[in-house]
Amino acid sequence: MHLLRFAAFCALFLLTAVATAEAAEKPNIIFVMADDLGYGDLGSFGQQKIATPNLDEMARQGMRMTDFYAGCTVCAPSRCVLMTGLHTGHCFIRGNAKDNLRPSDVTVAEVLKKAGYQTALIGKWGLGHEGSTGVPTRQGFDYFFGYLDQTHAHNYYPTFLMRNEERVPLKNVPLKEGPWGQGIAKEKVDYSHDLCFDEAMQWIDGAAKKDAPFFLYLSLTIPHANNEAGKAGMEVPEYGQYADKDWPEPQKGHAAMISRMDRDLGKLFAKLKADGIDDNTLVIFTSDNGPHREGGNDPDFADSNGPLQGIKRSLHEGGIRVPTIVRWPGHVKAGSQSDWAGAFWDVMPTLAAVAGVTDEVPSDIDGVSFLPTITGKGAQKEHDYLYWAFYERGGAQAVRQGDWKAIQQPINTPVRLYNLKDDLGEEHNLAADHPEKVAEMTKMMAAAYSPSDSWKFPQPKPKKNNAKGKN
Repeated sequence: MHLLRFAAFCALFLLTAVATAEAAEKPNIIFVMADDLGYGDLGSFGQQKIATPNLDEMARQGMRMTDFYAGCTVCAPSRCVLMTGLHTGHCFIRGNAKDNLRPSDVTVAEVLKKAGYQTALIGKWGLGHEGSTGVPTRQGFDYFFGYLDQTHAHNYYPTFLMRNEERVPLKNVPLKEGPWGQGIAKEKVDYSHDLCFDEAMQWIDGAAKKDAPFFLYLSLTIPHANNEAGKAGMEVPEYGQYADKDWPEPQKGHAAMISRMDRDLGKLFAKLKADGIDDNTLVIFTSDNGPHREGGNDPDFADSNGPLQGIKRSLHEGGIRVPTIVRWPGHVKAGSQSDWAGAFWDVMPTLAAVAGVTDEVPSDIDGVSFLPTITGKGAQKEHDYLYWAFYERGGAQAVRQGDWKAIQQPINTPVRLYNLKDDLGEEHNLAADHPEKVAEMTKMMAAAYSPSDSWKFPQPKPKKNNAKGKN
């Protein structure tokens, strides 16, 4: 009997040891997403006026992905694409509204939980409201702290944030407050970005002590504007190194927000080293769409979209191509660069490949894994094309195939055609010179788009019949 008990104990010990070893082999994953950060807002992507030394160092230690795209040109659909692996021709939430993810929607967090990951979202969600099926804790996240509603997230000094499914009151006193918590504070005490970042650091500390890898989706609100504050919408506690600049006040605020975020990313990397997990942690940094012209901000002042045309709400490159950096010591070559064309719908299959659970990825997603690109191991699958749909301001759609880019914005206008290799700024419409390519890419857009009951393109207005009737 004693021998049987001893044998059973040994078997249990071996199983536990194997499970612990397997967990240790899987890297931690941190996905950091800024809000409305332009392609040209980082030093490593050409920025000259705003200091981002820590993110620039991240680029030196990892890979710059120069041709990586957001899921859409505005908040909620871009985040839906990121979480579900479906582009805006297929995903459920295709625009900024009050929609909630459904129980049937499979998220990145749910996939990684199948691999034994601890999961947390800290910051801005935008895909589910209080009491709905779309809240993060009902979509695969073990822990959540931040904003549920994207309008609430405009306010950097709100009266509350959410922890899991409960409101956490803050010390800020509102001057005006809307039904979702959006508004303006007359007494500014608790800066939400600082609270969220501190929460993330604490969560990492706890997660690092457990015998399981972790996935942290750190969804920052910087440098989005507080739209409700008008020209004073670039809310930040202090201007820091930009205080004495001879700049417009909103530009001081915009720069200070980005440098504050950069400062905190430096703290993040220091934390990973202090906790002894730096070499076993994959960090991806990006933005949810292009730069904005809100809250008094002028994206031209600091050349926020760099060499690209367009900003937020445009399907030109400046609205959807985003600065993306990948760092994973020992796996991603330091100082490397890739022009592989990918997008947010590729994140789910990539992280699933990192975690070793590719069989848990839904078969109908639009993404492919870019793990071979960042590690240099294996053959990288190419997209047939990349597609975006946008349902505001007259609707729009765009498709990229290789160096070719077709865009129809507004939707009921002729398709424009550009060659990005020769014309990154999309200044020369080649549609008249290549009608066969226009026809080919128009067919691609039609094939990529699935009708939605909630999101519809505007219909063309019927032409007026000016013919006079007979007497």
